[in-house]
Amino acid sequence: MDIVVCIKRVPATDSAIKIAADGKSIDPAGVQFELNAYDEFALEQALRTKEQLGAGTVTVVTVGSKDAQKELRDCLARGADKAVLLTTDQWMYDGTNTAEALAAWIKTVPCNLVFCGRQAVDSDNNQLPANLATRLGFACVTEVAKLTLDGGVFTAERDIEGAREVVTCKTPAVISCNKGLNEPRYANLKGIMAAKKKPLEEAAAQLPAAGMEIVSLALPPARPAGRIVGQGVDAVPALIDALRNEAKAI
Repeated sequence: MDIVVCIKRVPATDSAIKIAADGKSIDPAGVQFELNAYDEFALEQALRTKEQLGAGTVTVVTVGSKDAQKELRDCLARGADKAVLLTTDQWMYDGTNTAEALAAWIKTVPCNLVFCGRQAVDSDNNQLPANLATRLGFACVTEVAKLTLDGGVFTAERDIEGAREVVTCKTPAVISCNKGLNEPRYANLKGIMAAKKKPLEEAAAQLPAAGMEIVSLALPPARPAGRIVGQGVDAVPALIDALRNEAKAI
């Protein structure tokens, strides 16, 4: 089975984000970048699926700058067979635009199954998997928390409000992976050395006109300073009043 894993290079979640001079993007200076956390679950599930079947290939692909080679090499070190970088200098925040570029490339290669992370932690819009499946004409199951394969049919479990939904689908399919689906592996020294010999290809991303425009970005307002409302038990009524009428917490 030929499996494609879509990944993204994102700022580390503990990074101190600054707005760039254009007011529409983040300033990358001093920001640490890493593999999107949800994409780690997608890569691990792809590797486990290949191992279960005993055959096939796992190819990781991303749309981004040349700096994303680092994250692609990390995926190769964890066990992926091949990596592809669709190059662009744009900050990829538009799920529709990204899906179009990924679909254009996926259509040129053998592919039975696509794994994606639930969402990217920077744009956080959870749009890519369904957009990609639509463009490929594949079945789609999103936010999968448990997945089994038997005779070419996937049984997926996904959390919904107050319950867990169980669905089945056949390949070809796009499956987006949620936290808890598996425990991602990490690269060992053998994998890191092997990754240096694995293919990493580059091609210009075929990006259509963006369907969404960021007008401006702004940091959240500074948190107001705390205050002491009283001492001991005498402060309880004042605290309750502040929580109810000011913070609207109760």
